[in-house]
Amino acid sequence: MTTDEKVKLITKNLEEILTEKELKELLEKGTHLKHYIGFEISGKVHLGQGLFTMQIISDLQKAGVETTILLADWHTWLNKKLDGTLETARRMAREYFEEAMKAAALCAGADPDKIEFVLGSELYEKLNQHYWSNVIKVSKATTVARMIRSTTIMGRKESELSDAAMLIYPAMQAADIFSMSINLAHAGTDQRNVHVVARECSEELGFSKPIALHHHLLKGLLKPDIWPIPEDNRDDAILAMKMSKSKPDSAVFITDSPDEIRRKVNNAFAPEGEITYNPILDWAKHLIFYDEGSSFTVVRPEKWGGNLNYTSYEHLEKDYAEKKLHPQDLKVSVAEWLIAKLEPARKYFEDPKRKAALEEISNLTTK
Repeated sequence: MTTDEKVKLITKNLEEILTEKELKELLEKGTHLKHYIGFEISGKVHLGQGLFTMQIISDLQKAGVETTILLADWHTWLNKKLDGTLETARRMAREYFEEAMKAAALCAGADPDKIEFVLGSELYEKLNQHYWSNVIKVSKATTVARMIRSTTIMGRKESELSDAAMLIYPAMQAADIFSMSINLAHAGTDQRNVHVVARECSEELGFSKPIALHHHLLKGLLKPDIWPIPEDNRDDAILAMKMSKSKPDSAVFITDSPDEIRRKVNNAFAPEGEITYNPILDWAKHLIFYDEGSSFTVVRPEKWGGNLNYTSYEHLEKDYAEKKLHPQDLKVSVAEWLIAKLEPARKYFEDPKRKAALEEISNLTTK
């Protein structure tokens, strides 16, 4: 595989890479690429975390990239998720989250056996003083104001910071990258701030500058709080529409039953002709048409014109914008596509131990 072919695979469908030039330089030098993405253990795995992320990891594996998933139990504890204890976050990380991401890998065509799952607390115990000195180094190289701004990576507003410990979160995330010698740091676009911090302070601290890969945040299924969305609030509105575990009907979880998937998708916000703020089109673009050459059939009764066959997202979007494709017809077919795609995950969690872990994390996150 040529350098250009590897670059194309690694950057495929990303929103941003900082920077492609640096990536090419590493590949041309023959540098071993170590990729990581970290997740809080804050609830059930949804399509954005599971299926979409694993589609990206599948491409990285094809390009010969080594992937590590950090099971961020300390970050979960700092962010007061689950029952607020480190012990529960640590246990659920291995018993549920790791297993859920392996299930998602099976759905996306990635190889779960080639992914290293690292538990944050185990990493910190192993590195001990070396890790915590990196946290201090990052903190000393970053202003208080910058650190406060970076806490938005926790999914909280600055005004929601309730204790000083939360200020450690961004420094720990940057230290994770340095401590594991990562050269491809990966996350959704909402994590951009901390990657920029890591890149900017890396040279001063004596570390290699990590390349940052930022993927799209899948839209949630619920109607925006303000509709129509004012032009001066577009970026905030798009971020607010992201899929969220805290709003179960905004997301499809990888182990949802077929009936649950149909219910959620059927109730989704998808105005006729609306293509910008439409989660069903968003999912079609980033999941169904993730790969070049993908095809998708919208099944319709003959009395409504019969089936529609699409070989590109652009064609589907055009028909939707021109109201040649009705929202309900698209919803039905997207739901059935998801049901079929997630079948390996549902089967994987038929195992009694995994099923018990799924039930426990469901109970921990049910309000």
